[in-house]
Amino acid sequence: MTHDLVPQPVLTLEGRPIHLIGPARIYACGITPYDVTHLGHAATFVWVDAAVRVLRHAGLETLLVRNVTDVDDVLTEAARRSNTPYDVFAAMHQYQFDHDLALLGVRRPEHEPRAHVFIPQVVALAQILVDVGAAYVARGSVYFRGGEVPDRSGVAEATARGLLTQFGEDPEDPFKEHPFDVPVWRASTADEPSWPSPWGPGRPGWHAECTAMVLSELGPGVDLHAGGAELAFPHHAYEAAQAEAATGVTPFARAWLRVGTVQIAGEKMAKSTGNLVLVTDVLAHHPPAALRLALLNRRWSLPWDYDESVVASAATTLEALYSAAGRADASPAAEAAVVAALRTELDVPQAVSVALESGGAAARTLVQVLALQ
Repeated sequence: MTHDLVPQPVLTLEGRPIHLIGPARIYACGITPYDVTHLGHAATFVWVDAAVRVLRHAGLETLLVRNVTDVDDVLTEAARRSNTPYDVFAAMHQYQFDHDLALLGVRRPEHEPRAHVFIPQVVALAQILVDVGAAYVARGSVYFRGGEVPDRSGVAEATARGLLTQFGEDPEDPFKEHPFDVPVWRASTADEPSWPSPWGPGRPGWHAECTAMVLSELGPGVDLHAGGAELAFPHHAYEAAQAEAATGVTPFARAWLRVGTVQIAGEKMAKSTGNLVLVTDVLAHHPPAALRLALLNRRWSLPWDYDESVVASAATTLEALYSAAGRADASPAAEAAVVAALRTELDVPQAVSVALESGGAAARTLVQVLALQ
């Protein structure tokens, strides 16, 4: 028996078709709440929100989990400098983050697990990895055997060493069996946050936090995993490797939405470089919908440079979209073309081009789906 109709993917990302029947299971790496919300943060979560809205417009139920990394050595140090308990410090910054994203039209996720609540799950993950031979215990810490992770990720050894160091790992840790092993559970000193475990007082490793939260909330695999492009290695690579080792299910993620880095004059926007552009500062001069369109009207995976003219140009485009939406429908196929562009690589620039040219329902659909009101 043959079938003339071939099911179409509900979304295509990086050439990979994503067919879905039940709810779309989406995990987004959330923030470490130790600083104000800048455009680098905003770009990632606006893109995640756009992907969710495109899936919902296609008739799919979505289950979005966006974590909060409120147990982290960077957070602990920032709280110490401000003479504030780390959990209070994290809560204050989380409130500001939620406020800024709400202004940009980013809807709250269905689940928002916080790392400090999932300590038992991290301990369970560590024990499973030890039991299956994917991790080992050394001096109160549990290390994941990660020697093959850089090669699997297509990352050269020297680059891997540099990135691990940049993200707070220590390839030269003398208690590791291999430089590319990473802690699933990290022994704590007296002045560091700690919880009891079978190996002594400690705290979760960064990658293990996300692994434990995603497995707990969404099961052994996800349809779409999102986060900033800079997290591809080591964070996403080790998260996936740990999950696959613990569950035996591969691939851990069917598709990845890694959002391109926001830069200033070619340099990544980051607190360490002092070049942050804050969401609140931009919104003091531009409407939220204009900033949202500025973040979306580009190829989602590519890095890009921000300057004031980007948002001003987006505001002009937005006004043109509103005007186009008021025109009579010129082409019955135009609305379908807008939807097709969004469902194929989340191609917002193509969708905007069609909407501006055709107007009417095509423009109204684009504004509605991307929440540009």
